[in-house]
Amino acid sequence: MRKVYIVGAGMTPFGKFPDRPYYNLGKQAALEAIKDAAIDHRQIQAGFVGNVMAGMVPGQKVFKELGMTGMQIVNVENACSSGATAVNLGYWAVASGQYDAVMAVGTENLTGNRSGGTALAPDPDDIEGVQGAVMPGIYAMRARRYMEEYGITPEDLALVAVKNHKHASLNPYAQFRNLVTVEEVLASRMIAEPFTLLQCCPVADGAAAVVLCSEEKMRELGAKGVQINASILVSGKYKTEPGDMTVPEISERASRLAYSMAGLGPEDINLVECHDAFTIAEILYYEVLGFCGRGEGVGLLRSGAVELGGKVVFSPRGGLMCMGHPLGATGVAQIVEAVWQLRGEAGARQVQGAKVAMTHVTGGGVSGMDNAACGVHILTV
Repeated sequence: MRKVYIVGAGMTPFGKFPDRPYYNLGKQAALEAIKDAAIDHRQIQAGFVGNVMAGMVPGQKVFKELGMTGMQIVNVENACSSGATAVNLGYWAVASGQYDAVMAVGTENLTGNRSGGTALAPDPDDIEGVQGAVMPGIYAMRARRYMEEYGITPEDLALVAVKNHKHASLNPYAQFRNLVTVEEVLASRMIAEPFTLLQCCPVADGAAAVVLCSEEKMRELGAKGVQINASILVSGKYKTEPGDMTVPEISERASRLAYSMAGLGPEDINLVECHDAFTIAEILYYEVLGFCGRGEGVGLLRSGAVELGGKVVFSPRGGLMCMGHPLGATGVAQIVEAVWQLRGEAGARQVQGAKVAMTHVTGGGVSGMDNAACGVHILTV
């Protein structure tokens, strides 16, 4: 298998853009990635597009806007992991030798496709979904169980939001760039106990794109790429027996496969973009991704190790918590952030000396499964 590099990365700001269709957002991100790669768009041989809500053939609509037709275009819907899945498919297309240069795009317009105030939920014929198991409720149950198990407080949960708002305040692409206090987080309106509004990722529209190529193509372009050392995609395991909601098995399994593929471990990682859809999620991922032991997540957070200037910085762009979560775009946007960080181009939020980055995204509610899909990437420079 060949080495695979990202030589171009582009992203739109995230926010609410009801009048901008997803293909317009995708076009903007793709153009920025092509410009960043200094590649003629005619040299891109295939496109992989992650999207959840747009319906049929969104990729063809994105690439038609760019004048890129006739090539292989693959549309990917894999819940919140759609964008990461698009990158995974692009990775293997280059690694296998099928293509020398491809593009992965994630794009979504949620405000134009969903009614305000509605929550994403499993299918109505899912046995848990019909009982009201929407995502805020599922994560709230995880939080309550963890609080009972380890004695953490609402104030501990709120610290995740405070940290991620601090990071986002330095990020011009973030939807919310305001600083908040623990008191302000806890005073925001209740969504699903113990989560208040500022502990939940907001709805967003946006797009991100990357150009992937072989080592030979990278040299031909005269580019300095970021290597993808691991690209892992797994699905959830179906279980009928009781399980521990505070141990996301799918994320633990995917991360161990990624460490093995990359030949690296948690001790080598400088920054992590994780699926911090709710405050408890980031704390659980400190543990299952291998950065501390069970029940030690809040201690790691309070130590400052996971914020800018710390040993392993989580959510340096502000995460889903402040960027928002345009479903199909998130996985690619995480990778764009990792590329910018590893190239030293992240501005005021730059993780100093960053050499190794991990991205992690998981999603999809299916009865009997932890999650439907999980994508993990490890990148190095």
